Amino acid sequence: MANENLTEQEFNRYVRHLNLQEVGIKGQEKIKRGKVLIIGVGGLGSPAALYLAAAGVGIIGIIDFDNVEETNLQRQIIYSTKNLGARKTESAKKVINDLNPDVKVETHNEKLNSENALEIIKKYDVVIDGSDNFSTKYLINDSCVLLNKPNVYGSATGFDGHASVFNYKNGPCYRCLFPEPPKPGSVLSCVEAGVLGALLGVIGTIQATEALKIILGKGNILSGRFLVYNALNMQFKELKLSKNKNCVVCGENPSIKKLKENQKIISP
Repeated sequence: MANENLTEQEFNRYVRHLNLQEVGIKGQEKIKRGKVLIIGVGGLGSPAALYLAAAGVGIIGIIDFDNVEETNLQRQIIYSTKNLGARKTESAKKVINDLNPDVKVETHNEKLNSENALEIIKKYDVVIDGSDNFSTKYLINDSCVLLNKPNVYGSATGFDGHASVFNYKNGPCYRCLFPEPPKPGSVLSCVEAGVLGALLGVIGTIQATEALKIILGKGNILSGRFLVYNALNMQFKELKLSKNKNCVVCGENPSIKKLKENQKIISP
């Protein structure tokens, strides 16, 4: 960015960050230099984008190919009724810049696929997975491993949410936990099962928090750990994850070395 030092206005805006010993001036300047890509500006991507913008992340990339629909408004808090029918990326960009005009928003109004994934992802420091389907989640995972980018994962259905950070400093990736996608139709989507809107806010905010911690280089990153949250019972639990030496993408002898659209283990 042209000027990585904080301006007087930024000192005032981020004073609550500056007062944190773990952030301070140097940390806020790291955030200002940060580049985060949010894949999917929906229920997870909406709160993540808003909190990252409020935090002062210098460049936020957003990728989504959908238009705003009425059913989105129950959980995708970056949009409002006046945005119905508009492109999600353009609507989200305006809201982000209304919140923080100093943030540069890069829009990618397209579907992530094997042809464009590496080119889009490579310019960012951290990737937030806000996607809602297994095909995209595996594509994001494989791309992040090939590019050595941390993948901040989130998912939610019904009252259950999950979060983790994959491929962080040679930690486990998504395929270490789930080597292959489930068979089509074997897992209900949030369209079929429903989802509590506020649940997505919790998980998306956790994703934003982990992205900021990665940028700052502070705290205990959610790597090697899989967070499970049940909103109905207000319970969190954590599963320990280990790197799988036989993983097809991050293991000792990976078989996936490039992306292929017709590769079975990328697209179910």
